[in-house]
Amino acid sequence: MASQLSVTFTGLRFENPFLLASAPPTESDGNIMRAFDAGWGGVVTKTIGLHPVINVAGPKTKFLRATPDSPQLSMQKRPGTALHSSWNWELISDKPLDWWIPRISRIKQAHPNRILVASIMAGSGSDHELAKWQTLATACQDQGADALELNLSCPHMDRKDMGSNIGKDTELISIVAQVVKEVARVPVWAKLTPSTTDIVVEARGAFLGGADAITSSNTFPSLPLFDPQSLEFEVNVDGLVSSGGLGGPAILPLSLAKMSQLTQAFPGQAFSGIGGIADFTHALNYFLLGCGTVQVCTAAMLDHAIGPNVIRELNAGLTHFLEKNAGKGWTRVDDLVGLRRDRVVAQSKIRRPTEKDYRGGYDAEGYAAVEEVPVKK
Repeated sequence: MASQLSVTFTGLRFENPFLLASAPPTESDGNIMRAFDAGWGGVVTKTIGLHPVINVAGPKTKFLRATPDSPQLSMQKRPGTALHSSWNWELISDKPLDWWIPRISRIKQAHPNRILVASIMAGSGSDHELAKWQTLATACQDQGADALELNLSCPHMDRKDMGSNIGKDTELISIVAQVVKEVARVPVWAKLTPSTTDIVVEARGAFLGGADAITSSNTFPSLPLFDPQSLEFEVNVDGLVSSGGLGGPAILPLSLAKMSQLTQAFPGQAFSGIGGIADFTHALNYFLLGCGTVQVCTAAMLDHAIGPNVIRELNAGLTHFLEKNAGKGWTRVDDLVGLRRDRVVAQSKIRRPTEKDYRGGYDAEGYAAVEEVPVKK
């Protein structure tokens, strides 16, 4: 049987399971249509809101780079470095809903068979604020958006009733999801923050409110590094900085840990994995843990903004993997979803060595060799 790249996720058919995440690459209709032309199965718009948004007076996104032969980490471009992570303190779209409405319609007219997900955000401190979620949801779906992603995870919002501040409150998550579901005619995804004690609790609130899927993880709250010469933050405005979001390769293991918790707690639910994906081997981790789709940001930003080479390699990697494993009955992504979810267990279930073989962990990489103490005769 020939392998197939298409997937059905929350009732929507995607030509492939790879999406551009809500981020700077999806801030315009031009970029989104270029992304679809490049081959992405889906695109999540830059988060759309109703409140005025003005970004900082300075760089909004920077990339932290590592030097392979030294411990140096810096955002300065240097030859021979490798990408460590991305860092941004960019707010949601600074373009109003009226700007987005005709463009959502135009995108769908140009690409009727590709999935466009509208990311939306409002407050939660009053009925007036909650009604804004419905205004956004209705407007976007009326113009053809195939799904809605609720931004409950942006780490940059000062308002206590927005972004990740909602995402840390189970009751508010449930209320927002329920409010949107009251008017939604399309699937509703809840994008949760990783900055929480137990993401399973927040996910339960989303599902109780009616969410059709969970997206995880958004970026991790973080600060840029100080420049050791100037003693200034590598990113700053007038010497000042606030917490931003860390993404890229550095967060891949962290995001996988969050996703493992989620898919084990809710094995029958739908999940879209995000965090650190640059090639198919990274995406495969999310599929094996239980994700039906994955989303990409940092790698795409570094590849002509919308990742034409990244999506080509993702599709090629998936095709090669399925063809190589067709004999095992793996011909589509669904055959991989959750296949290794049960391999993550509690510490107490990991086998311990016998007393004779126990070395207290000192055989690990980086430790000095254990000295053999001569036995006295």
